[in-house]
Amino acid sequence: MEDFWSGVGVDLHLDPDSARGRRAGLERALRDAVRDGRLVPGTRLPATRRLAAELGMSRGTAKAAYDQLVAEGYLRARQGSGTEVAARPADRVPAASGTAGAPAPRLDLRPGSPDVGAFPAAAWLRALRRAIATAPSMAYDYGDPRGRAELRTALSEYLGRARGVIAPPERIVITSGYVQGLALLTRVLDGGVVAMEDPGLPFHRDVVRRAGGRVVPLAVDELGVRATELGDEDAVVVTPAHQYPTGVTLHPERRRALVDWARARGRLIVEDDYDGEFRYDRQPVGALQGMAPGHVVYLGTASKTLGPALRLGWMVLPPNLVDAVADVKLHSDHHTESIGQLALAELVTSHAYDRHVRACRLRYRRRRDRLVSLLGARWGLRGIAAGLHALVEVPDEAEVLERAAREGLAVGRLGDHWHTAADGRPQGLVVGYGTPRERVYPEALEVLGRVLGEVRRGRASTG
Repeated sequence: MEDFWSGVGVDLHLDPDSARGRRAGLERALRDAVRDGRLVPGTRLPATRRLAAELGMSRGTAKAAYDQLVAEGYLRARQGSGTEVAARPADRVPAASGTAGAPAPRLDLRPGSPDVGAFPAAAWLRALRRAIATAPSMAYDYGDPRGRAELRTALSEYLGRARGVIAPPERIVITSGYVQGLALLTRVLDGGVVAMEDPGLPFHRDVVRRAGGRVVPLAVDELGVRATELGDEDAVVVTPAHQYPTGVTLHPERRRALVDWARARGRLIVEDDYDGEFRYDRQPVGALQGMAPGHVVYLGTASKTLGPALRLGWMVLPPNLVDAVADVKLHSDHHTESIGQLALAELVTSHAYDRHVRACRLRYRRRRDRLVSLLGARWGLRGIAAGLHALVEVPDEAEVLERAAREGLAVGRLGDHWHTAADGRPQGLVVGYGTPRERVYPEALEVLGRVLGEVRRGRASTG
């Protein structure tokens, strides 16, 4: 007969084979549960008294079964802590070979991440508590695919105030980050031809392709994307506030050219405002969306301001795309998780989010200044007025990266961002000064400076 037993809060399905006798049947059931992984090492088992009562056998029989499996090495009896599943040599699986098992670099200056150690845990916990305390019971049910009204309302005010975005709540769709927003939009466009910045992030190009789109390159120079080179593409994806990876800000004339193209051809601009809150040496650059809200999809995220683990992003859509995007999202994941949305809404409306962004802006500016102080006089630095990364011009990416790897330092490479590899492309390092924890950032910079110095001296000696 099949039984369910529980103990110390754990339920487990067992099938003792009574035909073999009660003790032997229990031993086999427990042994099989350990072998096939239903009982993992460290799992505490119920006391023999409780197990015996639930399986309808004597306590002595249950204890004898435990003792036998302890002797065989399947279980471990700990004085005062009961009995638990033991770790056996067969359970220790060697690490997989290849990149999946590659150790993390000791020092990490790769771009793409903020200092996650600066996550405002205390403020988030307060916001979460307040949100849960006031949330209606329906907040725990399936929700609107567009997202919680509380967060869409909070973002409407914040984005208008901080980024110049025209964002009525009914035109906002909450997503699980920028990547989901880009994929949803590509699907709504039924694939189509999407122009993307060259250089730009390869992963984002892959997202568009996997969603059915066809990607074409759009060149970037010191003024940003060359908008006049656009033709009959269905959409263009741009990072106007702080181009990734060159760091340039889209020139006002290029902005106007983009908007003119979209209006004249009835096309779409996708604005990736991934780190628009972080600016240092200039006045805030408003979002492009404010110039043409009927032709621009604004994509933002909490990944750079708070942390990627939250998986919270937002789309501000032209009116004619809201229903289509919501429908695709409904059939993709139904809706983004709700409790985090409520907490973020509370964080925004209480202005704790603004305070956190200002604190981060000051922290990252100090980091940027240290980078400029170390390299600015000797190496070409670009994109330092804003954001979380800078581009360092170098003569040979491969040589620098090889030397850096020997020192345990990882850094981004400009060459990885071109649509196609070709000789004569500019070379550089994409340095993410937001990534390291505060305590290791000085060492990471020291190693970077030493590596670049070695490269320069080596070239001088052979020149």
